[in-house]
Amino acid sequence: MRTETEPTEAPADYEAAGELLRALSAPLRIAIVMELAAGPKFVHQIVETLRVTQPLVSQHLRVLRGAGIVRGTRSGREISYSLIDDHIAHIVTDAVHHAREER
Repeated sequence: MRTETEPTEAPADYEAAGELLRALSAPLRIAIVMELAAGPKFVHQIVETLRVTQPLVSQHLRVLRGAGIVRGTRSGREISYSLIDDHIAHIVTDAVHHAREER
């Protein structure tokens, strides 16, 4: 229930939330976010854990990076990816837990 002292959301807030949810709409992107919730990972680590191809992981990381969900930090020839903030991890973790409860 909203009180008079709480700020109201603007339409731009809903648009931004929609963009965030669209970026998270692919199951593989959800899996990547869940992996990164545990800490930064190199692409090859994500590939090994999720058992998908490197080009596929890279493609999904580009979408997540473009949406401002992950950042990449170069370390020599590799890039380590991490979540920009913990809010995303909470959103995705809650969604996955909710989906498990529905079964």
